[in-house]
Amino acid sequence: MTRQFKQLNENATKPDRATEGSAGYDIAASETVTIQPGQIKLVSTGLAAEMDKDDVMLFIDRSSNPLKRGIVLSNSLGVIDHDYFPNEFKGMFTNISDKPVTIEAGQRIMQAVFVKYGLVDDDNASGKRTGGFGSTGEI
Repeated sequence: MTRQFKQLNENATKPDRATEGSAGYDIAASETVTIQPGQIKLVSTGLAAEMDKDDVMLFIDRSSNPLKRGIVLSNSLGVIDHDYFPNEFKGMFTNISDKPVTIEAGQRIMQAVFVKYGLVDDDNASGKRTGGFGSTGEI
């Protein structure tokens, strides 16, 4: 089984789990970003994730983000497919507050959970990924 995070730059923070019972790996921002009220912004992590063919990595919002920080993951649940590697994965956040919100480099912004998935018997997907964010369709 192959499952690992790759740091793509010196600002990337290696993800870890807070406790032995934690399902999610804490993912931190690798840059400082300010998000204006109502604005949606991609936040770099400086990371890529290598995983097996039947793995998917799900991004889940930190429970403290909406109430304490005024931000939420814009797509509620992010999906990183195994063939996204070696591209950098990013978080997409919306500022739901009425004030600018600054995310600092090194600040934990979301959790990543690895999940095995299955395919239907008559699956016929044959396309190949040709890029990073939004590369399998229109954004």
